[in-house]
Amino acid sequence: MNIFTKLASFFNPQKPQNQENISHTNSLTVSEHLSNFLENEVLNGLDISKEHFWSSFEKIIDEFSPRNKSLLQKREDIQAQIDNWHKDRKDQEFDHDEYKKFLTEIGYIAPRSSDFSIVTDNVDPEIKTIAGPQLVVPVMNARFALNAANARWGSLYDALYGTDVISEDDGAEKVGGYNPIRGDKVIDFAKNFLDETIPLANGSYKDVLGFDFVDRELQAVLPDAEKTQLKNPSQYVGYSDNGNDAYALLFKNNNLHFEIQIDATHPIGQTDKAGIKDILMESAITTIQDCEDSVAAVDGEDKTLVYRNWLGLMKGDLKESFDKNGSLLTRELSPDRTYVTKDGKDLILPGRSLMLVRNVGHLMTNPGVLDSQGNEVPEGIIDAMFTICIAIHDLNKNGLYQNSKTGSIYIVKPKMHGPEEVQFTCDLFAAVEEALGLPHLTAKVGIMDEERRTTVNLKECIEVAKDRVIFINTGFLDRTGDEIHTSMEAGPMITKADMKLHQWIAQYENWNVDIGLETGFKGKAQIGKGMWPMPDEMLGMYNTKTIHPKAGANCAWVPSPTAATIHAIHYHQILVSDEQELVMNREKASLDAILDIPVHKNPSDISSEEIQAELENNCQGILGYVVRWVDQGVGCSKVPDINNIGLMEDRATCRISSQHIANWLHHNLVTNDEVVSAMKKMALVVDEQNAIDPLYQPMGPSYSGLAFKAACNLAIKGRIQPSGYTEPILHQTRLKYKS
Repeated sequence: MNIFTKLASFFNPQKPQNQENISHTNSLTVSEHLSNFLENEVLNGLDISKEHFWSSFEKIIDEFSPRNKSLLQKREDIQAQIDNWHKDRKDQEFDHDEYKKFLTEIGYIAPRSSDFSIVTDNVDPEIKTIAGPQLVVPVMNARFALNAANARWGSLYDALYGTDVISEDDGAEKVGGYNPIRGDKVIDFAKNFLDETIPLANGSYKDVLGFDFVDRELQAVLPDAEKTQLKNPSQYVGYSDNGNDAYALLFKNNNLHFEIQIDATHPIGQTDKAGIKDILMESAITTIQDCEDSVAAVDGEDKTLVYRNWLGLMKGDLKESFDKNGSLLTRELSPDRTYVTKDGKDLILPGRSLMLVRNVGHLMTNPGVLDSQGNEVPEGIIDAMFTICIAIHDLNKNGLYQNSKTGSIYIVKPKMHGPEEVQFTCDLFAAVEEALGLPHLTAKVGIMDEERRTTVNLKECIEVAKDRVIFINTGFLDRTGDEIHTSMEAGPMITKADMKLHQWIAQYENWNVDIGLETGFKGKAQIGKGMWPMPDEMLGMYNTKTIHPKAGANCAWVPSPTAATIHAIHYHQILVSDEQELVMNREKASLDAILDIPVHKNPSDISSEEIQAELENNCQGILGYVVRWVDQGVGCSKVPDINNIGLMEDRATCRISSQHIANWLHHNLVTNDEVVSAMKKMALVVDEQNAIDPLYQPMGPSYSGLAFKAACNLAIKGRIQPSGYTEPILHQTRLKYKS
């Protein structure tokens, strides 16, 4: 029995571990939660019988489960060959050319593709042509999911006033109620934005006294009754009449819209020369509703909650009520926005982000569905069947709103290793389409470039999905976790801070854009960049995240609706399509540099103080995330780091930290006892950081809880985890906690 088989039998038990009710459907055994939800909610309004759904699902499971298992086994076989190659040469000088030849011989580097362009059809403009921020949100949390979907539009004034983009110097503190000094700074920033984005032919918005129309063209009124047009009159699109002399003027720049909202009776508008009360920005153009890294869904009951929220988003009837400062508020999806263009025609703009759904990867199974042999079904197969079926409500216009106007379903697929696994996903989507009566190629695929074997074969991965692909992106954390795990036997890795400066990461980021543009993504699909992880550090984001649109990426992840509004400014400053033209003329990123393993050249030079600091930093990050995952079922949250800076963390952040400890442990830079000791020390820090949370269960001083044990196992047993993933340990521990 190999390591993979042992892990599969331990981490993927054949029977449900939380004793949830189950029902038999044909030869499948299905969670009662999931079965009732499908038959009573999902299929209601669809021309699909429950008998057809379950029988079709069973056929898909029978066909694709063995393929899924075979692909996972291939991962382990390739990893074993790489491990042995390094071990056989541990006393030799590393030979890069020999290493690259070896990777080619074992199929890790696939045969190179000829030139081609993607041909994906029926893609919405939010993906094809509109560059802007992208939110990723746990769909398991209805309130967060609604906030993200509604983040298509956001108040610039609120985003500036509430964040550190506006300094608190000179009496501009965020204290008490409204601070007019801070408000003036916000308005000054906003009017500078207008001057830069939609400049007037003469004068500044700081001097504008009002607006007028002459022959249907917008005019700004300046002192002494002078009037001026926009320098580019075509940027004015139309207006909406909000009643009582309140109205909004709509503008468009770099394919993005924003409103100048006029209301002289509003407390802010009263203080403004032109009566401007706010600027409403088109912000999160797309949102990934996540079933994967940011959720903690381990059984049929959890998956039902995930799918029920996705159903509510697709039908437009999802609502969530909550208490805020003693008032009961209800969140629901925002309606579309209606305007009158300057030639008198109606214009309707979406009130919500275009929603994609991220399915889970190929690794995990879920006890919510058992096959005819009593084995858990791969969770990615379950996700494909359910999320596609649910999205038919959107295609059939069964709800209040439409998500895709072109009749497509957008599914982001993470953690795939190479073109064979992408082909598996495309074949699975095709089988689900056929089973549910959908046109071929309805389900589009986003390929997350976050595993090393996908990076080096990115063009080949895109080619097998060239008629479905709508998205590629980079993800430093998962990608680094796989970098460490793949080269575990090569030697001790450099620190995480140094990892960000290593040449492979910069070349990886460039390679992703290069390959996307080379294969025809410009004007057809999204090229994405990763998350800004610090939701409270918006000035830092504002000052640095221009690098993503300037890199040729037409979307980049942000941690909140507020961050989306601030990041949207960058897409007004930078026209991504122009940057992509520049990128296509630069020297292409180097595959050889990407394959440069980030091992420490002289590990004996690492001081004991540096080792201890790195170890404690990693332990604190793991514990801060795992304790919420296991004890509260929270898959993504703002977790204070060792310096009490809040970081948005999901399983990717946990993966890199656990793999880094596992690597140093394997190469004797630290010992098991030192890891456990650091875990205990950092558990007390995490306990203190969470002291105000009434639901929090301290890990110390007993250190006997499931969460603490799981955190230790992630590090100490990290080397033998499949591809270094955290899911097997986390899922097994959460199931134990729930039972």
